Amino acid sequence: MRRSLRREFLNLPNAITLTRIALIPVFLWFTYFESRVDSFIAALVYAVTSATDFLDGWVARRKNLVTVIGKFLDPLADKLIVMAALVMLVHLGRVGAWVVIVIMAREFIVTGLRTIAMSEGLVIPAGQEGKFKTALQLAGTSFLLLHYTYPIDGWLFSFDLDANRVGTWLIYVSLVFSVVSAVFYFRDFVRAVYREDGRAAPSASEGRETAQPAGAAPPISGHATGGTHHSSRTGSEGA
Repeated sequence: MRRSLRREFLNLPNAITLTRIALIPVFLWFTYFESRVDSFIAALVYAVTSATDFLDGWVARRKNLVTVIGKFLDPLADKLIVMAALVMLVHLGRVGAWVVIVIMAREFIVTGLRTIAMSEGLVIPAGQEGKFKTALQLAGTSFLLLHYTYPIDGWLFSFDLDANRVGTWLIYVSLVFSVVSAVFYFRDFVRAVYREDGRAAPSASEGRETAQPAGAAPPISGHATGGTHHSSRTGSEGA
């Protein structure tokens, strides 16, 4: 069946992805004009935009609307959302530039290795490290966008929540998972690409999956590629 670029571009999953991309300037606008209200709105928009990462892929699979343009847009949206937020936070002095440099370098390296693996007919699956990294990065960035100290009054206790400090520590922890997942991914990449018998060598870590030939049934878990991660339409969820 002949593909229609317009039809693929405007189907429901891709419309969701494009909406997520269109929301990037919104949370950047509210982040730039610092105030408690603006920071709260920025954090809310960012959290919704990032947390709906699964939605477009789920709809594509559910409605059988997986498209070539969707395979491109979905991971692109994930990377743009994260990188736009982090670069703005560097500009505002809320996170160190070196942190963002490490995160961006890691994403470029893993994306490059994944592209090479796919060109060799291999799919190196994502694993728990990448999923932990993505969740921590989402939470940390959201707290950094909140930025201010908020009084929390409970029945049993009350305290002041320093959102910026909490976000900073979460980003640091996510950075550890980013580096670790990249190391695991590189190890699996070398084992898969340079194996002699055409099959991936077994992993030393219990519960990890080895690289699979493209077209094979996707494994349940494996080494992280460390995401955004994701794409439920590209097989890189948790990346």
